[in-house]
Amino acid sequence: MSRSNRSRLRKAPSQQRKLVALLLPCLAALGTPSAWAQTAPADKPADAAPADAKARPSAQDPERLDTITVTATRRREPVREVPLRVEILGTENLERSGAASLIDYVGSLPGVDVKTGGGPGRGAVTMRGVSVGEQQIATVGMYVDEVAFGSSSAFVHGGTTALDLSLLDLNHIEVLRGPQGTLYGAGAMGGLLKYVTNEPDSSAFGGKIGLGVRGTKNGGIGHTENAVLNVPLSQDVAALRVAAFNDHEGGYITAVGPASGEHINDGDTRGARVSLLLEPMSKMKVRLAATTQQIERNGTNTVEYDIDTGRPIYGDLTRHLATGEPYTTKTTLGSADFEYDFGWARFNAILATQRFDSDTAQDATALVPPGAFDFVRLDNKISLRKKTQELRLTSARGTVEWLLGFYNDQEEGNVGQRLWGQLAGGGGAMDLQALNQPSTYDERAFYGDLTWNWSPAWSVTVGARVAKNEQRYSVVGAGPLDSDSSSEDTAKTYLGTLRYNVDKDSAVYFRAASGYRPGGPNPPALDGNLQVIPGTPTSFSHDTLWSYELGYKADLLDRRLNIEAALFDIHWKDLQQPQALGISTIVVNAGKARVKGLELAARYALDAHWNLDGTLALMDAKLTEDASLGPAGSRMPNTAKLGYTLGLRYAFDLASHPSWASLGLRHAGQRNAGFDSADSSVPNFSMPAYTLVDASWGLDLGQWQLTAFVRNLGDKRAIMAADTALLAFGLPLNVTNAQPRTIGATLHYNF
Repeated sequence: MSRSNRSRLRKAPSQQRKLVALLLPCLAALGTPSAWAQTAPADKPADAAPADAKARPSAQDPERLDTITVTATRRREPVREVPLRVEILGTENLERSGAASLIDYVGSLPGVDVKTGGGPGRGAVTMRGVSVGEQQIATVGMYVDEVAFGSSSAFVHGGTTALDLSLLDLNHIEVLRGPQGTLYGAGAMGGLLKYVTNEPDSSAFGGKIGLGVRGTKNGGIGHTENAVLNVPLSQDVAALRVAAFNDHEGGYITAVGPASGEHINDGDTRGARVSLLLEPMSKMKVRLAATTQQIERNGTNTVEYDIDTGRPIYGDLTRHLATGEPYTTKTTLGSADFEYDFGWARFNAILATQRFDSDTAQDATALVPPGAFDFVRLDNKISLRKKTQELRLTSARGTVEWLLGFYNDQEEGNVGQRLWGQLAGGGGAMDLQALNQPSTYDERAFYGDLTWNWSPAWSVTVGARVAKNEQRYSVVGAGPLDSDSSSEDTAKTYLGTLRYNVDKDSAVYFRAASGYRPGGPNPPALDGNLQVIPGTPTSFSHDTLWSYELGYKADLLDRRLNIEAALFDIHWKDLQQPQALGISTIVVNAGKARVKGLELAARYALDAHWNLDGTLALMDAKLTEDASLGPAGSRMPNTAKLGYTLGLRYAFDLASHPSWASLGLRHAGQRNAGFDSADSSVPNFSMPAYTLVDASWGLDLGQWQLTAFVRNLGDKRAIMAADTALLAFGLPLNVTNAQPRTIGATLHYNF
């Protein structure tokens, strides 16, 4: 909303009209950018060892890098044979490094950005520069095994509630770069993140117990407790796996003002998973799974910055609060995966249900005239109920391979908003406005691909997906702003790859793929007198992109050196973006963008002791056509031109026990938080480059493993994310800093 629009609001004849007019266009932006608010194995999950080849080092023979198996193409195959950039994050390595949330898991990967909106469970993930800064719909897909997570519409904050799943009993995390629209559908236009869980083992009883403690500089003490139990119910027929965890975050943010306090972003994350595997016959497998996780925080980890000086207003890691800002997110996933192998093809039927509930509180005192209230708060209640069904038939390996699938998604969502305040002088509570925004999303899609391995060296794949969705969105309880709108949208995506095996250890590939985000309805746009603006778009369409990628993968020097390289060129059109009209904000399609980049990754086992690894991303992401966000030539937000990581690991024996020590460096170049345009709904702020250093050490005592770690060794105040959505209303910039130096240790017992 422009400053002239705000002036018109002040002249409205009644306070009620002012508050109603203010609510929809800006208050939702306090909590989220919405202004109106699959991996499981195709065959069997990759074992823990391949996902984490260096779990138990020893100073013996010269080391070789294990072959890592992934399921990125819905088939289990070595990562070197997958014609796209895939990164495997072994959860044991992540645990040893002290990683505790999504920003730790993937936020340090060059070319990947996690824009956190205040803490775990409130993030937006983007890859390869596919971002306009404020996302109504996610551009990176999220999966837990075979289950798609989150809302595909623009109305349940799916773009800012990326799944922040605990590492408990995960096998590994797969990060797929580039559009995955053919196999994974809506919202995977920038890439895909897949949490792959451990499968029950019917051959042996076992489990693990873990304890951890950590301390943050000038912050509170955190601790973690977790346990996993695997129980064979019948040899080679049935098994049960149960896991549970509790994690306490000590907090490190200080608040000043009426709601002052220390360590205000402290809280707990708790969860559990139950998985049952049934194999009644050699060709049949059924896996039932249920996962629940709840994140509770007493406040956010954002700090107010001065837009002109780029410095915190109230001091280091300190913010001003007139009222507290606690939040809770709860996720529940249930799934059933039935698989039958006909020999000539494998059939999978996956049924899943999920519930997502989020309660957030935001200090909105600065958005109302001073004097009448001690504080004003906006409460957001988000709920999503989602059911998915997927049927897939995958051919056996051979000269010609094919895959056919059907996907159905049914979603019911609601965003409830309540603006209320405490009257001045400690008076009673007063409701200023309350409304609900119910929505539905129904999608049906057919997809498939065909691969021809015409020689041992050459193979070609083509694929396509056709998806149709129907949506409805309403505003209820806002008086003159009540509305009801609907839309229909059909999108098509395509895939083509050509792969050439140079020899048995190296390959080159070319990949052309498209991706999309669904369109949807718009509410009526209103002027300062609460009248509908004629000619306002009643809906927005899907945006699409094409990505062209040339890559090279190789295992060299007797598999002691692994190299991956990719050149890519992304063409993005009809960008979905927020646009202010009168006192309303709607979504429109406008402009084009292009991202050109280079990615490199290498791992090198020098000898039995030393291992080196590094990654590099160079990107040039710009608007190539004027958009309401900014003019052509503007850099895309949250995308560094240069990012890299370096890691050094030394394995040795300590008192005849395997031990190791590692040092890691992560660098991200300067990034823009928005666009340099006076009319942009995403104003700019320049986030400086940063370099962070982490260290860890471990000792393997057989059934016992001891690990110690230091994150952010130099205690740097790196700016990880900046929210500029409220700058237009004269409010400060909200910034998320890297967590201060954190030192911790974990102890695991395996049985």
